[in-house]
This record gives sequence, structure tokens and C-alpha cells, in this order.
Amino acid sequence: MRAVAEKISLFLPPPSLSDQRADERRLREALSEVLGEAPEIPLSVLKKLPETLRAGDFQVATVVGKREQSWEVLEVWPRKGPEPLGLAIDLGSTGVVLYLVDLSRKEVLAKRSFRNPQIPYGEDILTRLHFASKPEGLEELRRITLEGLSEEIRKLLGPEVSRVFYYALCGNTTMTHFLLGLPTRWLYREPYIPAANWLDVLKAREVGLPGHPEALIFLFPSGGSYFGGDLLAGLYYVELLRKEGLALFVDVGTNAEVVLGNRDFLLACAGAAGPALEGGILSCGMQAAPGAIERVRWEEGKFVYQTIGGEKPRGICGSGAIDLLAALFLSGLLSPEGVFRPEKAPEHFREIKGELAFILADEKETAHGKPLYLTQGEVKNLIRSKGAMFTILRVICENLGVTFDDIEEIFIAGSFGNHIDPESAVTIGMLPDLPRERFRPVGNAAGKGAVKFLLEGGFQELREILRRLTYLEMNVENRFMQLLTGALFLPHTDLDLFPSVKEKVARNA
Repeated sequence: MRAVAEKISLFLPPPSLSDQRADERRLREALSEVLGEAPEIPLSVLKKLPETLRAGDFQVATVVGKREQSWEVLEVWPRKGPEPLGLAIDLGSTGVVLYLVDLSRKEVLAKRSFRNPQIPYGEDILTRLHFASKPEGLEELRRITLEGLSEEIRKLLGPEVSRVFYYALCGNTTMTHFLLGLPTRWLYREPYIPAANWLDVLKAREVGLPGHPEALIFLFPSGGSYFGGDLLAGLYYVELLRKEGLALFVDVGTNAEVVLGNRDFLLACAGAAGPALEGGILSCGMQAAPGAIERVRWEEGKFVYQTIGGEKPRGICGSGAIDLLAALFLSGLLSPEGVFRPEKAPEHFREIKGELAFILADEKETAHGKPLYLTQGEVKNLIRSKGAMFTILRVICENLGVTFDDIEEIFIAGSFGNHIDPESAVTIGMLPDLPRERFRPVGNAAGKGAVKFLLEGGFQELREILRRLTYLEMNVENRFMQLLTGALFLPHTDLDLFPSVKEKVARNA
């Protein structure tokens, strides 16, 4: 399987009176023997081809890049040239991740993460869409996005940036529109129509990104305004379309996106279950970064936590919040209704800004000298979010006439996909009570899908995913509201749905 850009070294027979083929034809025919098809040669390469061939005595190094239906010659050097690099970009609405890929050795060389430069124009996408509707607003968002990306890319690569011959970029539909400066007005007005779903491979310079002058960029397609290229990249990475048995893909980000299916079909839906589960709306919430509490356990009558990188705690990330909710419930300090029981251990509770809060780490333990806590209101928000997540899963299964037991694999992606403990997620009633080996945390599946594309070029598989994808509109599902009520408890009003949790609670009692 070929990478999307490849260096090919050639020894061409020099022209003679008996071989008067044009330089372009000579190169094209030699490359077609390697590629199995004749590549396109752009004018920019053709202009320097005669001198380049002769400077190397017709020994050349070429770089070819993959379009959907053809290859294109991107560079020709006399004799030798550097190895091509690729950049995979996950353009999230909150964070951006870059993966630098050696396309010859097929390995990731470096990774870089940073906050989306659009955030000053709105913490949420709707605020940014409103800003984009103002005169010059869309162009300003495009400018700030490209400047931020370009700056981080140059920090990552330095003078080697000219070796970047291919980009694979994924993001939700709105992020892609902002990046390209495509009108977003109709994205958030009924019937929610994007300017484009599938774009041809573009030149990176057309988009405004640094790299080799002929570098190509592939933007992962969207399945409409609801499902963007980031979801498609995730599905491509976990290979849901190749599964014989039933599999579930859960991506918790700004929203919860869920896809259930196998090689025969894909049913997708989305709901607002993400922000609280990411830790994004907690007073002490933070992204999964060094110093974030990612693990909390109730052990031998004590709360024990663990931070990313082993640093002093700075905040609580999404996986830590889920663990904490589970630990509070199992300790008996939190009722099934989600109400604190301070009388059981008053030393753990304090009133903060007029609200009862559980103190996980006091001032002496933290990096900033402030306590890390969870308030009663935040507990309710977490329970609403986990309840929405579980209800989305129930509704999508009901629509297919299957049960949770029919699901053979559950892929957990998103910002905390690397850190989430399925045991805690089941304990609070966020994920179904299934054998734990069925859960597969996959981390940033979108970014990994972009890397996979650089190494394999899965144009046809992505088209097939889009063709099979059917969207279930959760807003018109009456069953969602009916089922949600029971999920607003820990773990649920129907404990028979969670037999392992029922057993834990009985033991602790």
C-alpha cells in the first residue's frame, strides 16, 4: 500500500537520434512503470524539467502525490533529494493536534497540540458562526486560523517545512468552512446545507498553508452539517466498515457522536452530552494535560487521585470527573439521586461561593494553591450529560432492534479516549454494563485517521463510509425524552441494566 506522497528515484535513458522522446514523455513513461499509471505533470514542474534532467545526467529523484483518480509529479531533483514529509491535522473546535509523518519510513516523527486560535472569537461554535455572519467576520476567522496553524507548523518543522508534500486535515463541517473561507450562513439555518461535503485534493498554497510549493492537501469530507470530517476520520481509523460483528463508535467532544454498525450499514446520531464529560464546564475543569487529575479511586476509606505526568494537580479533566463521580457514589457520599451526603464525612465538604462542594485536593496539595472541588450543581450537570450519553446509546440500539449484548466492540474516542476508565463509566451509568474487554479506548481517533490516510490514501473507503452512513435525528425522537428520565440517576433507576454495579453497591452496603 502506497503512501499519498512518495519519492521515486529513476535512471532515465538519455535522448539520442534514435530516441527523441520529449523530456515530459520520458519521465511520465518511466514513472508509469513504477506507479502502474501515467502521472500528471504540472506546468511548474515541466518548466524546470529539461535543465533538471541534464544536471543529473538523467538520474533524478521525483516526488509524486496522490489525487483521488491519479498521481501528480510534485518535484524533480537532479540525482538525489530529501525524503517527503506529511502533516496530519486534527482541527478541533477547542484544540488542534499536528502529527508529523515520515512518508518513506511510514512513521510518526512528532506530535504537537495547541488551542484553537479561533477561541477568542467564541468559546462555542455558535458564537463563532454568529461572528462569521458579520462583514469581514468569516475572513477574519480564516485569517486567524491559518496564521495560528502556520505558526505552529513552522515551530514544529523549522527550515524543514519545505519537505512537507502532503496534508491530511480533518475537522467538523464548520471548522473546514472557516479554514477555507466558505460561507457558513446556511450551515445553521434550516435545512442546514454546507457549501461542500467532498472537496477535490487542493494545493496547500491555495489554502494558505506552508510547505513545498506543490504540496497537496486532502480535507476529510463531511456527511452533512451534523457529521464532519473528524467523525469520518475516526470511523476510517477504527475500520468500522470492515467489522463483521456489530460495533459501536463513541466520540465524546463538544457533542457526543455515536455510530453503530458493521460492514453492512452505519447508523449515526449526535447529542449534547460532551462538555461536562470533557471537564469543560467544571469550575476546576481542564483539558487532559500535565497536572490534570485523570484518575480517582475510593480505596480503603480514602480518595486517591493520580495526575497526568505525576505533577501537582492543577485541575480535573473529563476522565477524572467520571472517576470522581463513580468514587463518590461507591463511597456512599453521593446518593443515587446525585445528592451529596456531607453528614457521612463532613471533613470532605465545604461551602464555596454559596454552594456545597466536595474537596478532592485542598490548597496545600495543588500547584496553584487553590482547592480542587466538585459542586452539587456540577454533579447534576455531569449526571445529565452521562444520562444523555447512555440514552443516545439506548435509542440507537432500539432503532436497529438490537440490544447492548449484541455489540461486540465499543470504541471510545474523543479528548479523553486515552484516559477514560470504562469501569467508572459503567459505574455511573454512562456506558452499558458489558464485559470490559469489549471496550476499546482509542484516543484521538480523528487525528490517527488522518495519519492513516497519509500512509494508505483511503479515498474509496471514505466514499463507502459516506455512502453507508444514515443519520438518526435525536431531536425528533420521542423515545429519547422518555428514556432520559430513568438515566438521570446513578447508575439508573433500573438497576437490572447494570448488574455489576448493583453487585458493587450491595457489597459496599
